[in-house]
Amino acid sequence: MPVRHASWLLRLAAAAGLAIVGQPALSAQTDAPVQISSFSGAYLAARVAEVDNDLDAAIAYYKRALSFDPENESLQQNLMLALISRGDFEASLPYAEKLKSVAEIERFSRLALAVDSFRKKDWATAETWLKLAIESDLDRLITSGMTAWAKSGSGDHEGALAVLGKLQGPEWYGMFVSYHKALLTEAAGLRDEADAAYKAAIDDVAAGGASPETWLRAAEAYAGFLLRAGRKSEALEVLDKADAFSANRVAIDHLRGQIESGATTVAPIVAGPSEGASELLLNLASALNRGGGEPFVRLYLQLALALEPDSDVVLVELAAVAEQQEDAEEAIDLYRRIPEGSPLKRLSELQLGLNLADLDRHDEAIAQLRGLLAENPDEMRAYLALGGVYSSMEDYRSGGEVYDQAVSRIEAARAAAPETPEPTSNWNIYYQRGIAYERQKQWAKAEPNFRKALELFPDQPQVLNYLGYSWIDMNMNLEEGMDMIRRAVDLRPSDGYIVDSLGWAHYRLGQYEDAVRELERAVSLKPDDAVLNDHLGDAYWRAGRRLEATFQWSHARDMKPEPDVLASVMKKLTEGLPPVKDKAVAEEPAKTLPPVAPPPAAPEKRTEVKPAATASAAPVAAVYKVQRGQSLWSIAADELGAGSRYIEILDLNPQLQGDPARLMPGQELTLPAPVN
Repeated sequence: MPVRHASWLLRLAAAAGLAIVGQPALSAQTDAPVQISSFSGAYLAARVAEVDNDLDAAIAYYKRALSFDPENESLQQNLMLALISRGDFEASLPYAEKLKSVAEIERFSRLALAVDSFRKKDWATAETWLKLAIESDLDRLITSGMTAWAKSGSGDHEGALAVLGKLQGPEWYGMFVSYHKALLTEAAGLRDEADAAYKAAIDDVAAGGASPETWLRAAEAYAGFLLRAGRKSEALEVLDKADAFSANRVAIDHLRGQIESGATTVAPIVAGPSEGASELLLNLASALNRGGGEPFVRLYLQLALALEPDSDVVLVELAAVAEQQEDAEEAIDLYRRIPEGSPLKRLSELQLGLNLADLDRHDEAIAQLRGLLAENPDEMRAYLALGGVYSSMEDYRSGGEVYDQAVSRIEAARAAAPETPEPTSNWNIYYQRGIAYERQKQWAKAEPNFRKALELFPDQPQVLNYLGYSWIDMNMNLEEGMDMIRRAVDLRPSDGYIVDSLGWAHYRLGQYEDAVRELERAVSLKPDDAVLNDHLGDAYWRAGRRLEATFQWSHARDMKPEPDVLASVMKKLTEGLPPVKDKAVAEEPAKTLPPVAPPPAAPEKRTEVKPAATASAAPVAAVYKVQRGQSLWSIAADELGAGSRYIEILDLNPQLQGDPARLMPGQELTLPAPVN
């Protein structure tokens, strides 16, 4: 139902021996850190600033705390990490040098020193820094991969490949090892070996589902390799496979355009050892980035940027992290650093406009995006971005006019080339136009757009969900509407918002027991969402479970929801719900509309997993194969007797990396033993 930013507990923090603690955001006074006159005051202010993602203030306060206790290794560690995360790599090196032998932090201090050695092309010293006393799985992949690139820099290509060949670890290593083996063998001129390694990487589509950004980088690199070898048709086949995996990727589209324009060669993704090490850090950072783990992601990305300062891909990833941390100013600064000749430049300009809107600088945002549309009036991403700005202003009339213009361009293109099929990607234009009309209460205009979106993309879950729920909310096409929502849930069984739509549809139809079942599942998938918890409270109340309803509403209240939701919750905590007069369609108005797909102008974010997840020591009962339409909650309920035990399945299955949305049909899961 509602759209919220995803959040998750970063299990890497535990694996690396560090903690990321969510606390209320409090602003530190960055302009006057010297006013703090005690160690404890400075340290506390630094921690608060760090939690608030105010790295400038955190650095100032850590330096102030160190003035009271200059040899405090914990402070030096925190300051070093903050400096790296802010991009002050040079300033972090003296602290890395001091901490090079401290076991608890050497995974970062020695990594920073190794990056510095890479920049100096001092490959032997880099190898020395990459030897750690204590290593997690993630650390071992980083140190081994970078050691291989250091050996490559020394000309020891055989030794580099031997390091990767000996690397043993969890199953998720495979994609990263295959990809970097391909890059290393290509750099060494071993064309046959490189061909085989690239093929192994992109043939492993299942691993690609877990690490999609790395898989797509491998596909891009392989297509370039094939083009340089004069194998143009094979290069295009690889790009076709990438399109099937994830359509409308800017880098893939750009490479295809180069090939179709007659290019016979393109520059390789990795040109040398420093670029190879940067690529490894980028790959792992993108795999870790699912929201909530931004501090670690940012750290690895800044190290990657220290190795390759003009990397457009790293800059875009860093900008995306800034967006996740709601730091639009920093995101804008990063997008502005994208080089003019980069294929990501246009996308960065679109994102820049959206970030201006996030800062409520709507006039600037609109001017920016309209300027981009004037340059290329056929660019659908720009229409979606501009429409998204108007939607954020709740100006659905202006947004609808933008989408009308987009559809006019689509129709003109189809009239000029009627034999050319309309791109599937246009579904989102019609979907967003349908939403704009629906929000203006023009359902007669909205519905045909939703149907057109489904004509282009018949199984698009968001459209199925929105149209189906809208019908039920209007007490029309009830059976077809429920079928659509169920289909959306089948396609996205781990999407808490879509499952919530199914539960709320049951609620609107007065089917309260069914509503409770589905809304409990939705809350298990998105436990941190106030609206979903509010919905479950309503369903409990109607099902006669009033104590549980009060608890659920109290829980929603404590999540500090939007003012309108909070007011509704507070009233229910005082008065409960009024009696239902007509159970055919419950009389309460819809609390929220189904989720609105964000315009796909964002830098193609992000469905990766976190490779460093650790498994629980819970006793294992069996291996279970996931069936279509199942969620972790339903599996836990059916196989373990309680849906709430889904968390145990997460802990036992590192391939899910702590994210229920990683579940897919055909996966094999390790289940814990049943409770006696």
